[in-house]
Amino acid sequence: MPYDIPPLDLENELEVTHRRWMLRALELAEAAGIAGDVPVGAVVLGPGDVVLAEAGNRREQDQDPTAHAEVLALRAAARQLGNWHLNDCTLYVTLEPCPMCAGAIILSRLGRLVYGTPDPKSGAVRSVLNLPDGPSSNHRLAVVTGLLAEPCRQQLQQWFQQRRQDGRRLRLAP
Repeated sequence: MPYDIPPLDLENELEVTHRRWMLRALELAEAAGIAGDVPVGAVVLGPGDVVLAEAGNRREQDQDPTAHAEVLALRAAARQLGNWHLNDCTLYVTLEPCPMCAGAIILSRLGRLVYGTPDPKSGAVRSVLNLPDGPSSNHRLAVVTGLLAEPCRQQLQQWFQQRRQDGRRLRLAP
């Protein structure tokens, strides 16, 4: 990953754990991007920091508008647990969830959400909307924002920049 990863505070055990799983989410996002999907990755940890599920965006691959990394990972985690209540789980995702994903997170009763970069266009956790803390939410969610925000942002920007360049090359070809 050619992104600017800041130094790690090895004294802070929680930071070490959070960072480990966000780096894994970045790897999943990279794979999604290579496969032609917007590079977003997600990891769900269960009790004892056991990986229950991980996913990258698959909307293009599956031709499914709901195949966001978060939704895919939440579905797989619920299947793994045999229970849709994910109270004791943490979701790591590289981009702030959209309204659909924020709704799925609330409905799953997720214990904690950790996300990388904010989404100023459709972020529904803190940036544009705040669904978890809104009056329609029946669940309060612990949220950690901005973890490895810069590498997550860089990954998305580079992917979209490459897509624009590829599109220009196709239009210019004789």
